[in-house]
Amino acid sequence: MKNELYNFKFSILIILILSTGCAEKMSVADGNYSEQIRLNQIGYYPGASKKAVIVNGNGAMDFQLVDAKTMKTVFHDKLSEEMSWELAGEKVQIADFSTVTDDGEYLIYIKSLGYSYPFKIEPHVLKDVFLGSVKAMYYQRMGMALEEKYAGKWHRPMAHPDDSVAFHSSSGKKVGFLNSPGGWYDAGDYNKYVVNGSFPLGQFYLFQEQYPNIIADGELHIPESGNGVSDYLDELKYEMDWLLTMQDEDGGLFHKLTALNFEAMVMPHEANSQRFIVGKGTAATLDFAACAAQAFRIFENTDAIYAQNCLLASKKAYAWALKNPNVEFLNPEGVSTGQYGDKNFDDEWFWANAELFISTQNEKYLNALTKDPFNFEFVPGDNWTKFMRFMGMFTLLENRTGMPQEVYESLKTGILRTADELLKRTQELDYFQPLDDFQWGSNSDVLNAALLMSQAYRLDPKPDYLIAVQHAADYVLGNNATGYSFITGFGHKTPMFIHHRQSEADGIVEPVPGLISGGPNFGKQDTSDGVVYPENASPMQSWVDQEPSYASNEICLNWNAPLTYVLGFLEQESN
Repeated sequence: MKNELYNFKFSILIILILSTGCAEKMSVADGNYSEQIRLNQIGYYPGASKKAVIVNGNGAMDFQLVDAKTMKTVFHDKLSEEMSWELAGEKVQIADFSTVTDDGEYLIYIKSLGYSYPFKIEPHVLKDVFLGSVKAMYYQRMGMALEEKYAGKWHRPMAHPDDSVAFHSSSGKKVGFLNSPGGWYDAGDYNKYVVNGSFPLGQFYLFQEQYPNIIADGELHIPESGNGVSDYLDELKYEMDWLLTMQDEDGGLFHKLTALNFEAMVMPHEANSQRFIVGKGTAATLDFAACAAQAFRIFENTDAIYAQNCLLASKKAYAWALKNPNVEFLNPEGVSTGQYGDKNFDDEWFWANAELFISTQNEKYLNALTKDPFNFEFVPGDNWTKFMRFMGMFTLLENRTGMPQEVYESLKTGILRTADELLKRTQELDYFQPLDDFQWGSNSDVLNAALLMSQAYRLDPKPDYLIAVQHAADYVLGNNATGYSFITGFGHKTPMFIHHRQSEADGIVEPVPGLISGGPNFGKQDTSDGVVYPENASPMQSWVDQEPSYASNEICLNWNAPLTYVLGFLEQESN
């Protein structure tokens, strides 16, 4: 019923957009768009590369670009020769309309297939998606009611105040409680994790440091709007405030705040299992140290006292890690929520040393991060264990003060070399994206690779880097082997049944907007839970819009963070 209602509303919307009484327009507006024409369902910047992928074109030779208002052809050209894409499991042709730069709303038309979904060409075409990706974090807030005036139809009562949370024995505390309110729900579950709070927050901070105050006060329409501070900073502070509460008196960070097991698919205020402060470890402590050192720079100009408190907390965490350099976190017996485990802390040490050096200019941190050769290998997969090394590199390249020239040049050369390797993949691989290995959260791997190439563009503004980042955005917005825009609420064909407890339980047809689905995952670890993937699905097709599919269709903070960066970067650099 939920899906049927969505389809009905979608058809009505398309009619309102395109119909002016013309019979030809009505044939397009009835919702019968071709699923074989894959493109960015939101649109393209006027100067951007613009490519659509035609799947099984039935011998088509050419394509037309049609004005959606007049239904007149404004551009036509030949399709490419047919190619076989093994990762996608498809035979495809390319429609390249990059030379079209006039603002407007358009459709691709192919005689043997029909019309594509409508899309726009205009400046700031991705601004609404960018803002939506940040507003999604507001919808993940806990410890406060989401009022209808800010949350619209997704409003809900307050849940999980976390003002008196018991210590689990794994925390090292035998008695007592911790006041640890606020923060964001980590993913589709109702728990909070220091590793996966610090890491995505660091990516959000990176964007703020490079492109400050892009989101104005009031632009997100959140409770803090109107306080004279960017809504972006207000939203990030809500998560930072919680992270600060998870620091023990000795400086170490508790690993997570969770129930013992994942809650059922119920609304937050109906998830009433007892919650605990669980574990303490080196990974969480170092990730926090890095993130808090960043926070010092981010908040220094708006709240100097808060910024100093973050820096003090960072130094205290770092000192604990020096005394406890190899404390691995594993889920204790009886706890089955997200582990976010790691055995090798080299990347965490690098990130913490980099952020603390830039924030303090103390050479002890610089000496620590330069004692070993730099590692520039981009590895898809569990990015909360690997990618923070790059976060440290980006910070060092962004803030050159006090850094030896040879260190800077080594970092710059290494990042450009890795970016060139990723760029080469985008020019060779299916759907112009950089992955040939589709693991859990593959969409975030695509976006993290794009984030890395965006840093290369900032160092050396070659057009090819920018084009590769644009293609990554195209990929997550519909130009992919599933034909879906992976971002809820943005696009014509979007996930409706994400693995997200509120979206499943709230009785609303549309899921919470602005959240990116994890994406194709060839591991398909959830088939034993009743998830059914397409038969003989290729790696790029190993995704389903099914609520139980936690392996392909869940959402997560560390997937939205690079999405926000990439969209914000394009909004700044493509106009």
